[in-house]
Amino acid sequence: MFALIASLFLACGGGSTPSPDFQNSAEESPKEVFSASQQVATFAGGCFWCVEAPFEDLDGVISVISGYSGGKEKNPTYGEVSGGKTSHRESVQITFDPEVISYAELVDIFWQTYDPTDVGGSFFDRGTQYESAIFFHNDQQKKVAEESKKRLDQSKRFSKPVATPIIKFTNFYPAEDYHQDYYKKSPQDYYAYHKGSGRDAFIQKHWPELSAKKYPAPSKGDLKKELDEMQYEVTMEGATEFAFNNAYNGNKEEGIYVCVVTGAPLFSSKDKYESGSGWPSFTKPIDARVIDKPVDRTLGMLRVEVRSKLGNSHLGHVFNDGPAPTGLRYCMNSAAMKFIPKSEMQAAGYGDYLWVVN
Repeated sequence: MFALIASLFLACGGGSTPSPDFQNSAEESPKEVFSASQQVATFAGGCFWCVEAPFEDLDGVISVISGYSGGKEKNPTYGEVSGGKTSHRESVQITFDPEVISYAELVDIFWQTYDPTDVGGSFFDRGTQYESAIFFHNDQQKKVAEESKKRLDQSKRFSKPVATPIIKFTNFYPAEDYHQDYYKKSPQDYYAYHKGSGRDAFIQKHWPELSAKKYPAPSKGDLKKELDEMQYEVTMEGATEFAFNNAYNGNKEEGIYVCVVTGAPLFSSKDKYESGSGWPSFTKPIDARVIDKPVDRTLGMLRVEVRSKLGNSHLGHVFNDGPAPTGLRYCMNSAAMKFIPKSEMQAAGYGDYLWVVN
């Protein structure tokens, strides 16, 4: 009860003056930028503190800014927006490298940060200023967002229809400095609000857990015993299996591909395509938050490696020569993955992912 009362007081909709320590900038390590390409995505999902945080540590995301979007008023303040005195929504704007992470991947994550069926606000923050929206910046983003929304709605993950509107982007005004990286500057207040508002409970109810606790990584010693020679060399030593002569390049069966080290879900057959490269290729992962994409400068080349975050294991590389909707080709080693057929997913504990296969 105390946590709920405290979180209500600290709600994103509150108009209280920030304490001095909120003004201090969090120390940031400069992010390595792979290419000169940059695109922007803008989302509204209620309290911008809670929508900003999930995107911060994704490889390919250059910056995430909290602010105000979609209204007519110029240069609005937090007090004006949170008090319902403008036509803006609290929003976040993400600048990203499309050669490393796609807009479609960001949309997939966005759905999992809030209640997309809420038409009157967000959890206990009520009013149009807390209503959700996807603000598309071009026709391609609009198409991706609409198709993603339709697929999510058809999945019946929620008891009510997905209500988030897809709206043409018009403007974005950054919020005051103390709102940026709020989860870092005031973590106790942030997590109290995140839990007390009901956001945590909603996410836990509707989305499967992806954590090291659920998908633990064995020691290298244990892996040496559990994996075959090729699997170990690929995952732990960064080797590459032979093209065409591998387990899943030609696999057309429905199902998901999971990390051979931890069992964490990585890719869906729905996103697999024939690239002609000789390795299993996908347009996007099931959830970009379970993979790392460091810049790889080995062999005299500049590439983006793909690693299993929970397994700390090598999977393959991602290239920017893939088909729509992402333009990316996740070129994976079969040896780094285990395929779970659709007919076995429920029994194997992956029933929550059947919707990404259908």
